[in-house]
Amino acid sequence: MSGSSKRVFVARLISAPVFDPLGDQVGRVRDVVVVYRTTMRQFPRVIGLVVEVPGRRRVFVPMGRVTSIDAGQVITTGLVNMRRFEQRRSETLVVNDLLDRRLRLREDDSPVQIEDVGIEQQVNRDWEVTRLFVRRVQERTAFSAFRRRGETMQISWSDADHPADSAQDQEATQLIAAYQDTKPADLADVLFEMTPERRLQVARALDDERLADVIEELPDETQVELLSALDTERAVTVLEEMEPDDAADLLGELTDEQAERFLTLMEPDDAEDVRTLLSYDEHTAGGLMTTEPVILTPETTVAEALAHVRREDLPAALAAAVFVCRQPIETPTGKFLGIVHIQEMLRHPPHEAVGIMLDTEVDAMPPDTSLAEVTKLLAAYNLVSVPITDDNDRLIGVVTVDDVLDELLPEDWRTTGRDDHRRG
Repeated sequence: MSGSSKRVFVARLISAPVFDPLGDQVGRVRDVVVVYRTTMRQFPRVIGLVVEVPGRRRVFVPMGRVTSIDAGQVITTGLVNMRRFEQRRSETLVVNDLLDRRLRLREDDSPVQIEDVGIEQQVNRDWEVTRLFVRRVQERTAFSAFRRRGETMQISWSDADHPADSAQDQEATQLIAAYQDTKPADLADVLFEMTPERRLQVARALDDERLADVIEELPDETQVELLSALDTERAVTVLEEMEPDDAADLLGELTDEQAERFLTLMEPDDAEDVRTLLSYDEHTAGGLMTTEPVILTPETTVAEALAHVRREDLPAALAAAVFVCRQPIETPTGKFLGIVHIQEMLRHPPHEAVGIMLDTEVDAMPPDTSLAEVTKLLAAYNLVSVPITDDNDRLIGVVTVDDVLDELLPEDWRTTGRDDHRRG
């Protein structure tokens, strides 16, 4: 590109693929890094992109290595430095720090909120932040009724006052929109790298289900930090949205008094599941299991079973098999009969009952089974989940392979590499 004829808006650039000179994709854009000039009225300089590469690692790509930004893609030249990106004090991230920030227009001092940021390449080939797409904010004043609510406009960066102090309250609508199609684990990575204040702002703006999914992917200390900072009613709702085993793990990090206060406020059925899990040693099958697998009666048809495992909210490990039991089919169930794997169901007509295709070779395990024994069974039978039953052969839960991996990996596996690399 040459001149300044090309303008790119950052919110539309997020998640765009990044290619090397040979056309191989190396990652996706996650943010844009800028630095301010001597005065806030000067156009900030764009110094690089935050790119997510395989392994959910975020790296820094200098703008000097960007040869093209066009048609929803970025093309780079040369090798990408794979050291993890860490934001410096002098740097501002467009998605994290600028979107949703409130400013005032110079012409009339009216408040606006940034919804998108336009960057352009200048004649000297430097990239700069030149334009802002903003929405008017309705203020509670005697004159507010005379202003159009929600009016949007595109302005120059220099048309607004930019406070040097960024500690002001900031919403998170546009940031959340930029990450709406990402997996919870990816958004958890983004939240982890934020300041505690910004992390809480984003958490408060997420809906309950999304926040629960994201919290499940955060390190223990960050989970506790967020839960403690939310108001009690919201914290209880999020705990109820979490998988029971994840909620139990989180409450297990609190004092007994704190955990009991939340359990008392939770819905009785949700609290009962979590209390059950908390009663087991955390390094046993009972401490690792979830109490909400797909449980069906033997008369259930293949068509009905497949409808159950298609649920969007069902984790992949739990969607790989159904657990067949006598009534009742809530844990603790009636007598546990066996497992039916999804591959087996796909080999049978939709009208056939799952009770005729049970895998009875996989023995259920008692809740006091050690982690080592659970791991051996998963490996020996190439399973992604194993049933846990009580002394009366009633299904009380299921241990999935992802829960076992969480336990086997080092405690700091979620944060390894985040704090030990800097850009050169």
